[in-house]
Amino acid sequence: MKRTVIRYKTKPDMADRNAGLVAAVFAELKAARPEGLRYMSLRLEDDTFIHFVETAAEDGASALPKLAAFAAFQSGIRERCAEPPVAKGATIVGNYRMLSEN
Repeated sequence: MKRTVIRYKTKPDMADRNAGLVAAVFAELKAARPEGLRYMSLRLEDDTFIHFVETAAEDGASALPKLAAFAAFQSGIRERCAEPPVAKGATIVGNYRMLSEN
Protein backbone atom coordinates (compact mmCIF):
# COMPACT_ATOMS: atom_id res chain seq x y z
CA MET A 1 0.00 0.00 0.00
CA LYS A 2 1.29 3.43 -0.91
CA ARG A 3 0.07 6.72 0.56
CA THR A 4 0.79 10.13 -0.93
CA VAL A 5 -0.11 13.64 0.19
CA ILE A 6 -0.18 16.41 -2.39
CA ARG A 7 -0.29 20.05 -1.31
CA TYR A 8 -0.64 23.23 -3.36
CA LYS A 9 -2.16 26.68 -3.09
CA THR A 10 -4.33 28.12 -5.82
CA LYS A 11 -4.54 31.72 -6.91
CA PRO A 12 -7.54 33.30 -5.14
CA ASP A 13 -9.47 33.77 -8.37
CA MET A 14 -8.90 30.11 -9.36
CA ALA A 15 -9.82 28.35 -6.11
CA ASP A 16 -13.51 27.83 -6.93
CA ARG A 17 -12.68 26.55 -10.42
CA ASN A 18 -10.14 24.14 -8.92
CA ALA A 19 -12.69 22.94 -6.36
CA GLY A 20 -15.16 22.30 -9.17
CA LEU A 21 -12.63 20.23 -11.09
CA VAL A 22 -11.84 18.22 -7.95
CA ALA A 23 -15.57 17.65 -7.37
CA ALA A 24 -15.85 16.28 -10.93
CA VAL A 25 -13.09 13.77 -10.16
CA PHE A 26 -15.02 12.55 -7.12
CA ALA A 27 -18.23 12.30 -9.18
CA GLU A 28 -16.44 10.11 -11.73
CA LEU A 29 -14.88 8.02 -8.95
CA LYS A 30 -18.31 7.49 -7.43
CA ALA A 31 -19.63 6.26 -10.78
CA ALA A 32 -16.58 4.12 -11.71
CA ARG A 33 -15.89 2.73 -8.22
CA PRO A 34 -12.30 1.60 -8.95
CA GLU A 35 -10.85 -0.99 -6.61
CA GLY A 36 -7.63 -0.43 -4.66
CA LEU A 37 -7.99 3.35 -4.39
CA ARG A 38 -8.88 5.64 -1.52
CA TYR A 39 -8.84 9.38 -2.09
CA MET A 40 -9.66 12.47 -0.06
CA SER A 41 -9.30 16.16 -0.84
CA LEU A 42 -9.44 19.15 1.51
CA ARG A 43 -9.65 22.86 0.77
CA LEU A 44 -8.27 25.09 3.52
CA GLU A 45 -9.60 28.60 4.09
CA ASP A 46 -6.50 30.14 2.47
CA ASP A 47 -7.20 28.21 -0.79
CA THR A 48 -4.56 25.59 -0.07
CA PHE A 49 -5.65 22.16 -1.30
CA ILE A 50 -4.49 18.91 0.23
CA HIS A 51 -5.10 15.57 -1.46
CA PHE A 52 -4.56 12.22 0.25
CA VAL A 53 -4.24 9.22 -2.07
CA GLU A 54 -3.93 5.65 -0.91
CA THR A 55 -3.34 2.91 -3.47
CA ALA A 56 -3.30 -0.82 -2.83
CA ALA A 57 -0.42 -1.35 -5.27
CA GLU A 58 3.05 -1.02 -3.77
CA ASP A 59 4.30 0.63 -6.96
CA GLY A 60 1.68 3.35 -6.51
CA ALA A 61 -0.27 2.41 -9.64
CA SER A 62 -3.61 4.17 -9.46
CA ALA A 63 -6.89 4.38 -11.33
CA LEU A 64 -6.87 8.19 -10.98
CA PRO A 65 -4.82 9.01 -14.10
CA LYS A 66 -7.21 6.91 -16.20
CA LEU A 67 -10.20 9.13 -15.36
CA ALA A 68 -11.28 11.80 -17.84
CA ALA A 69 -12.19 14.15 -14.98
CA PHE A 70 -8.71 13.74 -13.48
CA ALA A 71 -7.12 14.60 -16.84
CA ALA A 72 -9.30 17.74 -16.95
CA PHE A 73 -8.22 18.59 -13.38
CA GLN A 74 -4.53 18.10 -14.25
CA SER A 75 -4.81 20.27 -17.35
CA GLY A 76 -3.79 23.78 -16.37
CA ILE A 77 -3.10 22.97 -12.71
CA ARG A 78 0.13 24.98 -12.69
CA GLU A 79 -1.64 28.03 -14.13
CA ARG A 80 -4.25 27.82 -11.35
CA CYS A 81 -1.60 27.67 -8.62
CA ALA A 82 0.17 30.33 -6.61
CA GLU A 83 2.26 27.51 -5.06
CA PRO A 84 2.78 24.44 -7.28
CA PRO A 85 1.80 20.92 -6.24
CA VAL A 86 4.27 19.05 -4.07
CA ALA A 87 3.75 15.31 -3.56
CA LYS A 88 5.27 13.44 -0.63
CA GLY A 89 4.97 9.87 0.55
CA ALA A 90 3.12 9.63 3.85
CA THR A 91 2.94 7.27 6.80
CA ILE A 92 -0.07 7.27 9.09
CA VAL A 93 0.98 8.00 12.65
CA GLY A 94 -2.55 8.09 14.08
CA ASN A 95 -5.98 7.36 12.69
CA TYR A 96 -9.27 7.61 14.54
CA ARG A 97 -12.14 6.52 12.28
CA MET A 98 -10.91 8.59 9.30
CA LEU A 99 -9.33 5.86 7.22
CA SER A 100 -9.79 2.12 6.85
CA GLU A 101 -7.84 0.06 9.36
CA ASN A 102 -6.57 -2.26 6.56
